[in-house]
Amino acid sequence: MDSSRLLIFFIAIPIILDLVAPPAVAQINDGVCTFTADFCWRCSNIGTYTDGSIYQQNLNSLLPSFSNNTQINYGFYNSSKGQDPNKVNAIALCRGDVSLNDCHTCVNDSSLILFKNCSNQDEAIIWAERCMVRYSSKLIFGVEEDEPIKYVPGITNVIDAVQFNSVLNLFLDTLTENASSGNSLKKFAAGHVIIQGSTQNQSIYALVQCTPDMDKQNCSDCLKGAASKIPDCCGGKQGGRVLKPSCNLRFESTLFYESTADSLVTLPPVKGKKSTISKTVIIVIVVVVIVSVVTLLIGVLIFIRVRRQRAKLKLENDNNSDEISLVESLQYDFDTIRSATDDFSDANKLGQGGFGAVYKGRLANGRYIAVKRLSKNSEQGDREFKTEVTLVAQLQHRNLVRLLGFCLKAGERILIYEYVPNTSLNHFIFDPTDHAHLDWDTRYKIIGGIARGLLYLHEDSRLRIIHRDLKPSNILLDEDMNPKIADFGMARLFMMDQTQEDTQTIVGTYGYMAPEYAIHGRFSVKSDVFSFGVLVLEILSGKRISSFRNGENEEDLISYAWRNWRDDTVANIMDPKLTTGLGTEMMRCIHIGLLCVQENVASRPSMASVVSMLNSHSVTLSLPSRPASYLQYNSGSDKTGSDGSKNSMHVSVNNNSNFTEPYAR
Repeated sequence: MDSSRLLIFFIAIPIILDLVAPPAVAQINDGVCTFTADFCWRCSNIGTYTDGSIYQQNLNSLLPSFSNNTQINYGFYNSSKGQDPNKVNAIALCRGDVSLNDCHTCVNDSSLILFKNCSNQDEAIIWAERCMVRYSSKLIFGVEEDEPIKYVPGITNVIDAVQFNSVLNLFLDTLTENASSGNSLKKFAAGHVIIQGSTQNQSIYALVQCTPDMDKQNCSDCLKGAASKIPDCCGGKQGGRVLKPSCNLRFESTLFYESTADSLVTLPPVKGKKSTISKTVIIVIVVVVIVSVVTLLIGVLIFIRVRRQRAKLKLENDNNSDEISLVESLQYDFDTIRSATDDFSDANKLGQGGFGAVYKGRLANGRYIAVKRLSKNSEQGDREFKTEVTLVAQLQHRNLVRLLGFCLKAGERILIYEYVPNTSLNHFIFDPTDHAHLDWDTRYKIIGGIARGLLYLHEDSRLRIIHRDLKPSNILLDEDMNPKIADFGMARLFMMDQTQEDTQTIVGTYGYMAPEYAIHGRFSVKSDVFSFGVLVLEILSGKRISSFRNGENEEDLISYAWRNWRDDTVANIMDPKLTTGLGTEMMRCIHIGLLCVQENVASRPSMASVVSMLNSHSVTLSLPSRPASYLQYNSGSDKTGSDGSKNSMHVSVNNNSNFTEPYAR
């Protein structure tokens, strides 16, 4: 169907549906889905739109465009239409084995159903046999969502439920690993296994699929969560489906997908023999276990109560008890921390920052920790310590370093963090040896993780948080090279409706500070966006923000990137270590980085927009304007000074002589 015919087709939707109801509509269910239904849908109650509104116009334009976009060739399409508050975000996902024509047909039919049954609703989703279509007024790209969820149990019961379920669990785990390891265009896996029976063999066919904008961890979590629901919805059945917005799974006793996608899956051996333990022995074991568990729980409750009472007594005698009352249950005993770090030995020292030393420690249970022992004469003293304890303890995100607890004793102020083994991004980007470990996929994952962490700080945490010191040494990397934002000693809290603030104390790192903040003391979420843009350009180029030699000229990274963008010589910006060529993702990241460092604050995108740009290649990027001038100061260490007017400054310079990593401040 060409574009003109498709447009006429969708304009006529309301008339067609009023006159003739499609046969599939009679089999649609809202609520519990049935095994024989062609479609399964749900309208959300987050909001409504009026007939003829801009939102409806955007929706009517967006859904028909799916079949015209070449990206649907991969069975996945996501796009947006319009501007807030009338912006529509939509996703179409076809089953990984269907043809292009079948995909187009399914998306068109599903869109018709949504127009008919969810009219005037701001959000709706439909699962069909071969596709899923979803739209919403809220951001849905790259976000794992478990609701709404639908269950479709099969009809026929299995003969040996115990054996069937044990094989099915291993089977789905294997498919989940295969699907979650897919690329940004397809996360799909299918196949079958054979159960050896005493009289005859039985086959299980299954498929699992995520929306490709999910990263590996989110896809895996979504599918494992779906598999965990099988005993409740489909236990003892030879087939079943679990349908979620971000992923879905299905298993049957017969082939239900295209044979070209099928393969025999080999599972790891299941160890174990039939139990020969007598009922009496089982009863004794159960009783012993129950008594042990109850005794253990009573002991734990007594221990927690005594520990909290001890912490409360200590805090009542401390002048800062009001500020740290929220985290009293996180207090560690000083002797425990001293033992974990071998009495703060130099052998366990990870680094020395402006506010104290950081040590690696190991608790009695074997868990590694990072211990920040604040200097007694440090300027951080009260203010930054209270900020980090009350602020960071409440932050829970996979791209933020987690605060495990704190310790107060006789002038000692100690913060206990999770231990992140791969030190900082600063070490990997600029170190000649470790530099080679950063291939493009790793760099892209790091950029996306930092963006999601900032989005959480700006919009998804309880209070809006401005980091104010985002730089490579404050980005730590775990064992899988996932980034974690660290160091909240300079962070500021905003109320959710607050947009900006002025300050007379400038803190941060030259080169990463937005010009309106460094010059006028005016900061907002867009100040962090500027710092993120600088980070992106450093990750892409392998060069520091500070001035560097470029032939006969000395040039800073922002000016260098802008000049090459303007002269259409973008390949010059990329790190020579990236030998895979200048791909679409690389070009898009350079574009996003330049949008973030624009001098005009209003022109910089929000972190929500940045995450959307990174997750969806169909989001159109505006042209960047000239970036802010690089603010260069001749300083080699942390310092406090004055700008000669109203502002005082606490500023650090991002170089190797000032060791601030990891867990810098």
